[in-house]
Amino acid sequence: MTEAGPEAHTDGPHAVQRGSREPGHVDGREDLELVGGLRAGAAWAPAMLVVRHGPRVRRVLLRLLGRQDDELSDLFQEVMTAAWKSIAQLEDPTALPAWLTRITVFTARTRLRARQRRRWLSFLGELPEVAAPWASPELREAAQAVYDIFDRMPVDERIPFALHVLDGLELEATASACGMSVATVRRRLTRGERRFHKLARCYEALVPWLEARGR
Repeated sequence: MTEAGPEAHTDGPHAVQRGSREPGHVDGREDLELVGGLRAGAAWAPAMLVVRHGPRVRRVLLRLLGRQDDELSDLFQEVMTAAWKSIAQLEDPTALPAWLTRITVFTARTRLRARQRRRWLSFLGELPEVAAPWASPELREAAQAVYDIFDRMPVDERIPFALHVLDGLELEATASACGMSVATVRRRLTRGERRFHKLARCYEALVPWLEARGR
C-alpha cells in the first residue's frame, strides 16, 4: 500500500503523528488493549478490530467511493488486513482511529486513480449509498449528482473535500488522514470547493442546494 509519483508521501499510509486522534475518540484505554492483542497475535484481536473500528472504516470508504458493491467489501478487507499486518508501525496505540483512517484513505485513493485510468467516470444509473432507502426521490437524485461530480474531480481534491465537507472531519484530522500538511489540504479544499460548485450548476437536482447557500 505505497504510492509513487510526485504526490507520494515519504511517511507512507501507515505513518501517523504521535498523539494524532480523530474527533470523538475520548478514551484510548480500550485501543491500548486492542493494539497489544494485535501485536501479541491474540486470536480475539482481529475480530475486535473489525467490531470496534469497522463501522468507521466502512463509512469513510462509502464517503470516498460513493457506492456499495463487492469492490467495497474487498477494500474493507484490504484495509483491515493492512492494519493487522502493519500494527507494529503504530507508535501510539491511542492514535489507532486516525491511523486506520489514513490507511483507508490511501487504499481508496489507489482504487480511485485506477478507476480514472480505466475511465470509470460516472455512477450514472446507480444509487449512491448516501441516499438511504427512506430518502425522497429528490434526495436520491441529488446524491447521485454529487457522486457524479466527484468522479469528475481530481482525486487529491475529491478526498479532502469528501472527508472535510461530507464526513465532518476537522481540518487537522483531514490533513492527518490524507498524509498532507494543513496548508496543502486547505489549498486543495479551496480548489475542490470551487470546482465542485462550478460543476454542480449543471445539475438541476442540486439547484435548490446551491440557492440555499447563495451560490
